[in-house]
Amino acid sequence: MCGIWALFGDDTGDISKQYKSAAKISHRGPDSFRIESVNHFGNCCLAFHRLAVVDDLYGMQPMRIKTYPYVWLLYNGEIYNYRKVEKHFGFNYLTECDGESIIHLYMKGGIQYAASMLDGVFAFCLLDTMAKKVYLGRDTFGVRPMFKLSDEEGFMAVCSEAKGLVDIQKHKKSEIVPFPPGYVETFELQPNGKVALVESEKFHSLCTSPKWMDVPESLVSIGQDVEENIRELITDAVKKRLMSDRRIGCLLSGGLDSSVVAALVCKLCKESGINYPVQTFSIGMEGSTDIAAARKVAAHIGSEHHEVTFTPEEGVQAVEEVIYHLESYDITTVRASVGMYLVSRYITKETDSVVIFSGEGADEVAQGYLYFYKAPTPEAGNEESMRLMRDLHMFDVLRADRTTAAHGLELRVPFLDHQLTSFYASLDPILKQPKNKCEKYLIRKAFDNGLLPSEILWRPKEAFSDGVSSSKKSWFEILQDHIETQVTDSQLEESPQKFPFNPPLTKEGYFYREIFEKYYHGNSHWIPYIWLPKWLPDCSDPSARCLAHYQDTDVDSKEKA
Repeated sequence: MCGIWALFGDDTGDISKQYKSAAKISHRGPDSFRIESVNHFGNCCLAFHRLAVVDDLYGMQPMRIKTYPYVWLLYNGEIYNYRKVEKHFGFNYLTECDGESIIHLYMKGGIQYAASMLDGVFAFCLLDTMAKKVYLGRDTFGVRPMFKLSDEEGFMAVCSEAKGLVDIQKHKKSEIVPFPPGYVETFELQPNGKVALVESEKFHSLCTSPKWMDVPESLVSIGQDVEENIRELITDAVKKRLMSDRRIGCLLSGGLDSSVVAALVCKLCKESGINYPVQTFSIGMEGSTDIAAARKVAAHIGSEHHEVTFTPEEGVQAVEEVIYHLESYDITTVRASVGMYLVSRYITKETDSVVIFSGEGADEVAQGYLYFYKAPTPEAGNEESMRLMRDLHMFDVLRADRTTAAHGLELRVPFLDHQLTSFYASLDPILKQPKNKCEKYLIRKAFDNGLLPSEILWRPKEAFSDGVSSSKKSWFEILQDHIETQVTDSQLEESPQKFPFNPPLTKEGYFYREIFEKYYHGNSHWIPYIWLPKWLPDCSDPSARCLAHYQDTDVDSKEKA
């Protein structure tokens, strides 16, 4: 987890005036900071906040290597196959940093080729002063964020988070836009340091196998047994992500996704010779179902477990800083982010874990949300699953990145592994739909091998913001009770005039939107719609506890076979 920031064609006459903007993402890289102007382009500048996870000695950026001294790289992410492509192509790395593979792959086949050969998560800005080109790229699911601001005169600014661009936007009067996942863009670097877009290219689609699978050493063998394939692919996705020079931990809610990941991390760490206990972390209010379930899992897998509790007052107090870090006003995103933000703060303050595994992505890939029971056909469910995956970068992936990065942690999400997701997308839609009153049935069956306690493996879906709730009152009800005292009926009635784009439909939505506008005025387009369950026309709240199925689902152990 790092923070990248770049300017091209700055015309203020003093580029140092922009440094304060770069400092706004310092939380993403607390270990070190560097800012450089570009040789012969005095109005271009690259800045980097580093969280040192791999190659502490030589991994600083902007990266330049003696072999290709005219190539500059800013990169946030992890490339899991960097050793495999080094061996396959005979590259001669000069550092131990995984990001160096981007430079070598670019020199071998160009930027589109380079991006398509990366097994990992990334957002990068690559500058080639010999070719007079600037390139931007972002991974398939947008696990690592990147925003861009540009104008018609050729000025361009790039940053991991939009907060590093908002002050520049005030002077440029241009839109800040999220860089699209799965794309690379090529810009011509002009003599005056300004840039001109040459092309925007999609290098990978969700349903297709990634090009890096052309390297035989990268593949997991696929057989005829679907459940065995899923088990092997998820296990491999976790194993490759153990790459770290810093301590590894896991978020653990006690639900299926985080429990499978945490159990595999503990198992694989022992097998690989990692000699410290894996720390797991759960959070909730008094009486939280998540804390109780996570405690059972931790005892089963032998982790060093930490339980974090928060009061309703602490949760409400955190909402504004959460929205600031999120750069979103989506209701379910804000609700779920508070617990994740508070547990991340605890991890940084009280432990030495830095690389944090989590279960994000499984619900989108494997139709884990409760409303999938209402899908009219298997094909409709499959189509909705694909839509959710395409939009992950605006919702769950955004939440997972921002809440952890706010505290200098690096999040890893094995369920969004490229080979795993492309295999799952290839399955018959009938296989992916809920079965025997149980969502994510294939994943549960795949790990019905003693990895987890049976009552955890077959525990029904519960949203993260619901699982942290107390036994007395749901978290979303606590929020709504507080907001009822902050927003009047007349304010809500007038919201379409005040907020014509995505006007809030509830007082909770209005409250979040006002906070968002305080920091990111005029940028509501970053979130094109408010997340709500599909196929439920009368549902106006994203909480799983508002779905009729929540009360109806009773997973009978006799129906699991």
